[in-house]
Amino acid sequence: MHARAPLASLHRQLQAWHDDRSLRVPQEWRRRGDVLDRLEASVFQAEAALAGPSETLRGELEDIQRAFCAGLREAIRRGDGADTLSALAIAYDGDASGGDDYDTLDALIAEVLAPDVPPAEAGALLPNMVFYQPTPARHLFALLRRLDLRADDVLVDLGSGLGHLPLLAAILTPAACLGVELEPSYIAYARRSAESLGLRQARFTAADACTIDLETGTVFYLYSPFTGAMLADMLRRLEWRARARPLRVATLGPCTAEVAKMPWLRTGDVLRGDLPVVFHSC
Repeated sequence: MHARAPLASLHRQLQAWHDDRSLRVPQEWRRRGDVLDRLEASVFQAEAALAGPSETLRGELEDIQRAFCAGLREAIRRGDGADTLSALAIAYDGDASGGDDYDTLDALIAEVLAPDVPPAEAGALLPNMVFYQPTPARHLFALLRRLDLRADDVLVDLGSGLGHLPLLAAILTPAACLGVELEPSYIAYARRSAESLGLRQARFTAADACTIDLETGTVFYLYSPFTGAMLADMLRRLEWRARARPLRVATLGPCTAEVAKMPWLRTGDVLRGDLPVVFHSC
């Protein structure tokens, strides 16, 4: 009796999700995403009696989620992306939490921005470079609200990966956005995304971030894309740039502590590596 109790409990949970009509409401993307995550758990797949019904429900909910994302993409293409995504992010209550973990908002944004199948992992890293890890979406939305980018701003993401920050900034703000990334497959992917969504102000260049022209940038973002001598060289170049024009530097991750040591930068933020910090040139 006791040995079958876990299976009975899983069956009841599966039936409850099957009967829950609210999971079919398009706007309930977060609850639906949470259920999809749980349906992917091996505990449901390991039980032969549950595998079939679990896959059926999963397929149904994934179809609803895909349709919801398609609607968001269409809103972006017709120019309503700022209002649509802002409302979505405001309704999401996880944007104040620190950490580099991912959740249902990340899965949703990744699907909305995806032009096709993501590229395979990049090749070997150069010295002082860091493996690619996307910024959690809740941090991106919170950072863009704080930056309040204007039409005369140029946001430069140094180590942009698949381009989520420049793409979201192009959707949510009037600023010009540039993603700089050494991996060509990531750049090609981000360009396809910008083209498919009609985001003309988002550009991407495959280049070494330490050799690009920084002249037009007003806001620079670093999610610890490199360390050591490479980071030090970039900060020296940004300091030189700040002598001609005020700029802001936004950071996330271990590089925050190093950036905070720069005498030409100031911030009123609490110095935490797990939340974005915005620095202003002195």
